[in-house]
Amino acid sequence: MSRKQRRAVLILACVGLLGLASLLVLFALRDSIVFFHTPSDVVEKGIEAGQRFRLGGLVAEGSVRRGEGSLVEFAVTDTVKTINVVYEGVLPDLFREGQGVVTEGRLDGSGKFLADTVLAKHDENYMPPEVADALKEKGVWQHMGKPQPATN
Repeated sequence: MSRKQRRAVLILACVGLLGLASLLVLFALRDSIVFFHTPSDVVEKGIEAGQRFRLGGLVAEGSVRRGEGSLVEFAVTDTVKTINVVYEGVLPDLFREGQGVVTEGRLDGSGKFLADTVLAKHDENYMPPEVADALKEKGVWQHMGKPQPATN
């Protein structure tokens, strides 16, 4: 084999290995690439208790209950399914019923979501794009038919 042929074989082998490594990484991350799951996704996919993930949707109207200290219980809904959330900590200032929220944590054995992080929208018109897309997919987007303000 000439020097040029050896170099071509080496380059092709490196490209092949890089492609194989990329496929393995994407295969391993296929379930964690989603930024969050809606309550309907959680039920449909049968996410098991103890598995860590992000839950996103709207804070259900009339669902916020404050317990002792900084314990808060509320429900996250995509208007099709609803999951009860328990959070111990200080909620963001803009957290309120009817607004978009993304929580991070895990399900317990009874189906409650034990959150350790709660993220709320940051101004009157903003909702995380993933939450808005999921709500549009379910046909319940609050601004259906109205022009959307540009978000950066």
